[in-house]
Amino acid sequence: MISKNKLDKLLFPHSVVREIQDDMILEADNVIKSKKSLIMHAPTGIGKTAGVLAPALAYAIKNKLTVFFLTNRHTQHVIAINTLKKIKQKYNLDIKAADIIGKKWMCPVPGVERLYSNEFADYCKTVREDNKCEFYANTRTKSKLTVKAKAVLSELKQLSPCHTETVKDICSKYRLCPYEISALLARDADVIITDYYYIFSPAIRDSFFKRIQKDIKDTIIIVDEGHNLASRVRDLMTERLSSFIVKRAVSEAKKFKYNEARENLVEIKNILENLAKELKEYGEAVVKKEEFAKKISQVADYDNLVSDFEFIGDAIRETKKQSSIGSVARFLSAWQGPDQGFVRIIEKKPKAIILSYRCLDPSLVTRDIINNTHSTIIMSGTLTPTPMYRDLLGFEENTVEKSYKSPFPGKNRLNIIIPETSTKYSLRNEKQFRRIAKICADIVNEVPGNSALFFPSYAIRDSVNHFFSRLCKKTIFLEIPNLKKEEKKELLDKFKSYKDSGAVLLCVASGSFGEGIDLPGVLKCVVVIGIPLQKPDLEAKALIDYYDMKFGKGWDYGYRFPGFNKSLQSAGRCIRSSTDQGVIVFLDQRYCWPTYFKCFPIDLDIKITKNYLKEIKDFFSKK
Repeated sequence: MISKNKLDKLLFPHSVVREIQDDMILEADNVIKSKKSLIMHAPTGIGKTAGVLAPALAYAIKNKLTVFFLTNRHTQHVIAINTLKKIKQKYNLDIKAADIIGKKWMCPVPGVERLYSNEFADYCKTVREDNKCEFYANTRTKSKLTVKAKAVLSELKQLSPCHTETVKDICSKYRLCPYEISALLARDADVIITDYYYIFSPAIRDSFFKRIQKDIKDTIIIVDEGHNLASRVRDLMTERLSSFIVKRAVSEAKKFKYNEARENLVEIKNILENLAKELKEYGEAVVKKEEFAKKISQVADYDNLVSDFEFIGDAIRETKKQSSIGSVARFLSAWQGPDQGFVRIIEKKPKAIILSYRCLDPSLVTRDIINNTHSTIIMSGTLTPTPMYRDLLGFEENTVEKSYKSPFPGKNRLNIIIPETSTKYSLRNEKQFRRIAKICADIVNEVPGNSALFFPSYAIRDSVNHFFSRLCKKTIFLEIPNLKKEEKKELLDKFKSYKDSGAVLLCVASGSFGEGIDLPGVLKCVVVIGIPLQKPDLEAKALIDYYDMKFGKGWDYGYRFPGFNKSLQSAGRCIRSSTDQGVIVFLDQRYCWPTYFKCFPIDLDIKITKNYLKEIKDFFSKK
């Protein structure tokens, strides 16, 4: 156990150190002092935020470094800020912090929330440069801070650490730009809490670091929910062009009388249609870089076309917030990028043709960042196997890898595999769906309280629910795709209200509730139906081939492990505190296969059984 004196030196904010947390604190401290990096699998309940953020801050203050705490979860922003407040209060420290979310979501201009992120970035740049943004003009005059902005900045420094909502509220009151004020707070900050892309999107990072006058080598980066980083970076580095966007661009050119651009855009629309001509609906094909570029060059000089579209896009944004022509320009520019680590695919869907330039290798971005910081710590409750994340993200060989056991009592959970069904594509039929429905209904009817069922897709869920709804004796809630934040909260609140009588939530592993939600004391059972593997499409094949070529582990890194980790994320919704008690069921015969069974954490103590109702009944009768 760490001594109180040592804990105080490391700015630990709590009076009691949790089980296992002491080892984590010392590990983080040692890694940072030795300028190494750390990949850490740490289940819920250990206290990752305080265990890593405190020693990182202690070292950063002494050595004039900046800690970046990266998370895409609103709740984790709040936890990080509250941790800093406790440190400030306990040790009477003047901690300077900045909490920054996506620029679009901080912007007080009405209507910008409807823009895509890249459209907002272009719009914001245009109105600032043309001095047409009231909030920016009230904050800066000829690049200098206004008197009002200086006063608000001083007020927020006194309040620091404070949540981004506080910054937004105060800035809105004085008609100032919350992002500009937050960036100014970040200049002097010891800790910056923000999203992944402020570090891992090259264009955003370069602009942001220039603005806050910091250097990547003087940072300690902590990545929370790190299992998402590889896929998030791949998404950041992917560009798409749809026939829908091109059609909008044609209409835009016509409206603003850019006749030559309109003719060129019509030709681009024809090129997309010809590339997809031989494809069936929902079909796809790989497109070579030169094939598309050559067709574009037959319309006009490629580089000149990009420049013209960029110029027109900027001009249109002076009149309205977005420009489809500008979006076409951005895609054409991205298409000229390298082939290594990317794949180019065209898809034919019912209402659109989509040409995409997709990133396969996140390390093209992450490697240089990770290896140029003072230290990088990536952590998650499902960061297994750690060597996969070391390889995919480009960590150096001397990176420390740690896997911790769950701190919660093993007796509080029953983990079982029921090997009686499968959602494997070749086995999907009505008989299979009926059997899954019967097993799920029997389980939730037996469980004294709320249950959640996680499916690989909405289609499978709905096929099973057709039979399940007739057998289930409890109230059923269905997750709807693309739920807004308020809708998600409303659905969860209704579900929670059935805590005593019992209800069941049917959702999808990759949907709104597969991760990032905490329902302590609410869920008594989670059933993970099938394995949410990626659709075996051209991108999945390209990933498998690429990781096979690079690591000799194509199927594991590109297919099996990412899908399995989604199962573990869904399963993790059940036990969220040391007092929670519940049953976690993995319903698919493939979980017994050695290739998947080896992926379960060693402390899960999982049983394979067909006598599942007796196991569940016995578990709850003892409670």
